[in-house]
Amino acid sequence: MYFAALLARTEDGWEASDTELDDVETLSDLADLAREASPDEDTVLVLIEQEDGWFGVVRVDGEEDPRIYVSDAAAAARSSYGEILLTDELLGREPGDDVPDLDALDLDGTEDGEPEDEDADGGPSVASGESVPHGPVGDAQVLEDLGVSEKELRSMTQDAVSEIAEALGASEVLETVR
Repeated sequence: MYFAALLARTEDGWEASDTELDDVETLSDLADLAREASPDEDTVLVLIEQEDGWFGVVRVDGEEDPRIYVSDAAAAARSSYGEILLTDELLGREPGDDVPDLDALDLDGTEDGEPEDEDADGGPSVASGESVPHGPVGDAQVLEDLGVSEKELRSMTQDAVSEIAEALGASEVLETVR
């Protein structure tokens, strides 16, 4: 189960809106969606959470590049919403690093339609999964100036979106869109 919300900081406090990510395909699309939520170029947070799996925070300040934090990159890599956040830059890769080198491929017959091996979770292995670290990635200080320290952010697990909203003083407005 996923939950995604936008929190826009205005001069009157935080405003929350439920957001649908079905039409979002890239980080750029997500940043544009966030910017639309704040015509005055105020800070906008996109909070995404997969129940018992991972959470992500994308911070957009005006026209600046988005700042991203993901609590568990490996878990997020198995999610279509997580894949939006896990850019090559965030993972420390050069664009195209996840494309296999043809000379390094082990051509064992699986390319002829045989089923792929499954990973430990029972799902298909992801070729680029080895390059996605387990654990947090990104800017853990993304909320520091808003009152959520790096240590607090890294320690959040269950219901992190609510914990973040509470620390920001926005829990009531977030609950209206939950």
